[in-house]
Amino acid sequence: GRNRRQKRYSVTKLLTGVMAITAIFAIISYLNLLPVYDDTIRFESAAFTTAGAKSKKGHANKSALGKKHDVCIVGAGLSGSVIAERFANTQHQSVLVIDKRSHIGGNCYDFIDDETNIRVSKYGAHLFHTNSDRVWEYVHKFSKWTKYEHKVLGYVNGMHVPIPVNIDTVNRLFFSEPDKADQKIQTSKEMDQWLAKEQVKYDAPPSNSEEMAMSRVGPRLYDLIFKPYTFKQWAKYPKELGPEVTARIPVRNDHDDRYFPNDVHQALPSDGYTKIFENMILGNERIDVLTDVDYFQVKDSLKCGITFYTGPIDTYFADLGWPKLEYRSLDFERKVALDTEYFQPLSVVNHPSSKNDFTRIVEYKHMLQQKSPHTVYFIERSKDGGEPYYPVPNKKNKDLYKKYQEMAEKEEKVHFVGRLANYKYFNMDQAILNALEIFDKFSTGVIQG
Repeated sequence: GRNRRQKRYSVTKLLTGVMAITAIFAIISYLNLLPVYDDTIRFESAAFTTAGAKSKKGHANKSALGKKHDVCIVGAGLSGSVIAERFANTQHQSVLVIDKRSHIGGNCYDFIDDETNIRVSKYGAHLFHTNSDRVWEYVHKFSKWTKYEHKVLGYVNGMHVPIPVNIDTVNRLFFSEPDKADQKIQTSKEMDQWLAKEQVKYDAPPSNSEEMAMSRVGPRLYDLIFKPYTFKQWAKYPKELGPEVTARIPVRNDHDDRYFPNDVHQALPSDGYTKIFENMILGNERIDVLTDVDYFQVKDSLKCGITFYTGPIDTYFADLGWPKLEYRSLDFERKVALDTEYFQPLSVVNHPSSKNDFTRIVEYKHMLQQKSPHTVYFIERSKDGGEPYYPVPNKKNKDLYKKYQEMAEKEEKVHFVGRLANYKYFNMDQAILNALEIFDKFSTGVIQG
């Protein structure tokens, strides 16, 4: 009888232990499903989970650092990912991609906001548009796309007006009162005539952004829109910047309110941008991806045939002790409006007035017709310091970049690719095309490693 009691006691003890272990695993599984939190933005997303899992695996897989790779790429953004994918899939070469961030995708990285279930971008809105059939065909290898024609409003003098400036912008700002209704512009010819009267004429080509803007729209639109917005964006007045800054801003002589009316292909990736990068470089047996790794801390241990560097060129040559190139960065303040369909009329509303310290508000719910009982929007402010977004185009920086460029040309088996390495702003399609064309030169032997 005693032996049977001891056996029953042992079995009971064993079952209790198994139940306790099962409970512990259940708790761990539950914790793994909890939202992930960022310092400034709270989020949880399937896209982040997939990329994050690979990132953690890559971070832990330090053995990849000791392997020999045909190609090493610093940066998992557009330029780096395109080059990695091409070398791996068309040249069958081994590739190592390193990024100091905890995720792939560079500034295109997006995720699902956990509180509203709306897909948002961590580093600001990205609108894909291109006239390049090659780029359009290339991006379709990695995602389905949903047609989207971007439109922007500006909040000026207490009203929403189309941006870029068109006939309706002028009519609302200057001819909205009843006694001026008969002066409203009706045709493109009338718009051209109005602009001609407003424009400031100079004896020589515009030498800065103030002269460029005044020569295109005149003092009234310059003071209302161009001047205050430029200062908030760059912390410099237009006269302190090269003419190319305001030259890029279109002015229309019709009613077209599309932001990119001349681009044939305009769309957003149906499953978000992060998914594109996952399909490009994750799960490829020829590509090792390491995130949370600083290239300069592991540089000497790498065994690379050739290297493509997509980071800031001045960071690469920091040991020279030269001045740093100037960049403007962005700060994003997240706001949630519960039980609200939309906070503003369109996805992007610019706020040029100097009365506010922010440049624009982005509401992602408008994009891809996302459904949620709530909405989330981000207030953007430009700042110095932080992630480098926009090169500051003045003579001092242009001259300094040329010095860095000369040093880059002397580097053996290191090639500088992308906006940060070239101190030049690229649209997404330009970055992709630039990377494809650089790959072409290597694959055809025009450039040797």
